[in-house]
Amino acid sequence: MRFAPLLSALAAAAALAAPSAQAATTWITLGERAYMLLVPLAPEARVLSTRRVPVIKPELRGSSTLVNGSEMVLAVEVDESALEELTGSVHQALHKCGGYARHESEAEALAVLAKLGTAPVAQRLPSYTIDNPASVNARLPLMQSSNILSTIEQLAAFQNRRYNSSHGVAASDWLFNQWTALNVTGRRNVKVTQITHAGWAQKSVELLFQGAGNSGETIVLGAHLDSINGGAATAETQRAPGADDDASGVASLTEIIRVMLATNYQPKRNIRFIAYAAEEVGLRGSQAVVAAQAGRRDRVVGVLQLDMTAFQGDATDLWIYTDFTSPAQNQFIASLAAFYLPTLTVGYDFCGYGCSDHASWHNAGYPVSFPFEASDNTFNFALHTTQDTTATFGNQADHALKFARLGMAFAVELASDGPAPAPTAKAAAPAAATATALAAAVRTAGR
Repeated sequence: MRFAPLLSALAAAAALAAPSAQAATTWITLGERAYMLLVPLAPEARVLSTRRVPVIKPELRGSSTLVNGSEMVLAVEVDESALEELTGSVHQALHKCGGYARHESEAEALAVLAKLGTAPVAQRLPSYTIDNPASVNARLPLMQSSNILSTIEQLAAFQNRRYNSSHGVAASDWLFNQWTALNVTGRRNVKVTQITHAGWAQKSVELLFQGAGNSGETIVLGAHLDSINGGAATAETQRAPGADDDASGVASLTEIIRVMLATNYQPKRNIRFIAYAAEEVGLRGSQAVVAAQAGRRDRVVGVLQLDMTAFQGDATDLWIYTDFTSPAQNQFIASLAAFYLPTLTVGYDFCGYGCSDHASWHNAGYPVSFPFEASDNTFNFALHTTQDTTATFGNQADHALKFARLGMAFAVELASDGPAPAPTAKAAAPAAATATALAAAVRTAGR
């Protein structure tokens, strides 16, 4: 890649530098382009290790012909005060969310880096057969874009939803109350909680559907609750409506929850809907949730991330991002779209390391997919500004409804099934074979 020579020189220089007396040292993993932006902001940052990670990418943007590629990912020790500037620089230069993941220790950062690109030898995946059409098709028409828009508007009305502001706390409390109120019949197998995090005030919000008959397995649908503005205003006065980024994803989840509860849906597997705190500052909320998963008895068999669903930047309806995601589950997502949403078009793209909370699950080895509103160069560039309002997507949520319906199909198809089959002993297929299989399946589904 064109960054490789300069990146190697920068990393070598940083690795030789002695650690400075940092007031608040932290550790991050980040991609090569984000690292190049970090160097002038924090020249004292120390590279701990690097790894060239294999990833799958479309041959051309939008194409279902997938090829093997790679991205350099680095583990870096840095002063925590540099992260806010890094977030702003990644937004300004790359038009992305943070592009990095913050870790609690050097050992954690190095462990995440070492695991990247090394799929489990025998991964126990659920069946990706589409076999619940009656249940899915009964619910899709009940989903309404007007409900999604209403939730977006109410979330965007907060001054901001920053992870460290009183507004972010209030937004979490508001969503907790909204999701609780949706359970009008008081079902005991539905539980809404707020997840407290060490180090910041905003809580993540979770709604759990307890499975009946296969509660040892869980699927997760997530979006992030926080919002940010790249400007220099303080946490309390900063205006960051975050209508698209990511009130739209939270609102899409909310509509799935509403219809499931209104129709008395009972899954076999558990379903966890999670609105993560602190995504914009290093995927902190989702990383805490993933870390806590290690102490739980249930096993996560599928994860879907909805981050920005309301802005249609081009003629293609659904974009599946293929890097740092699960090829097998991406194939399933494409099949769901072809079966349940046949009028919609599907494209493929990649966004680089750490571009949303799906990276936290991927880094820990869970199958995750990230369908997105547009390609990597046509999405809503008003993110992280005061202009990220409903006006950028025409004060309607028709595009977000597509993702809500896709999420409903994903949840019902996976959660209505029995236990996943036992893993086989054979090694995982090489990336090239996986990419070829996905491309062939997509071409077949689109006929």
